Amino acid sequence: MHDKLREHIEKIVPLSDDEFAFVCTHFTPKKFKKHQFLIQEGEAVKYSYFIITGLLKLVHTDETGKQRIVSFAMEDWWESDYYAFYTQTLATMSLECVENTEVLCLSFEDYRKLCDGLQKMERFFLEKSNFGFIASQRRIISWLTSNAKERYEQLLKQYPALIQRVPKSLLASYLGVSRETLSRLSP
Repeated sequence: MHDKLREHIEKIVPLSDDEFAFVCTHFTPKKFKKHQFLIQEGEAVKYSYFIITGLLKLVHTDETGKQRIVSFAMEDWWESDYYAFYTQTLATMSLECVENTEVLCLSFEDYRKLCDGLQKMERFFLEKSNFGFIASQRRIISWLTSNAKERYEQLLKQYPALIQRVPKSLLASYLGVSRETLSRLSP
């Protein structure tokens, strides 16, 4: 499990065996079943999650009760309600398993200790944050400038493996279209 984390980190920063041993002391492995929640709206956000296996969805529920999928996260990705995690406030979104999932959990306290204790990890998290910010901006621009068909085609091109794993009803929610519209868009 930790081997995947090391491989992931070393795409950005190299680590000695001692440094990686230090990194590992800050993570807790956990397993969750399909439909189980890692985060529920209105509760404290204890962790940021590195996904070893499985698939998660981050969901926002509006004041009318309508759920909107903010993102999906699969192997080798990180996910959390980051606003709540970094500000140590209550969750405004829920994180739920789409599949049985194994993760490595990093608490806010351990995140701080890790960054304070190993500058390489601070650089790693900065790079990951930058990539996440870029992806968010690209998604916003796509929403503002593309129609549903174009958004679907972008998703197919960018994340083909995701399309195979996510039920069409969830894909439709993520794209902001009805299930029927998605059926007309997909081959």
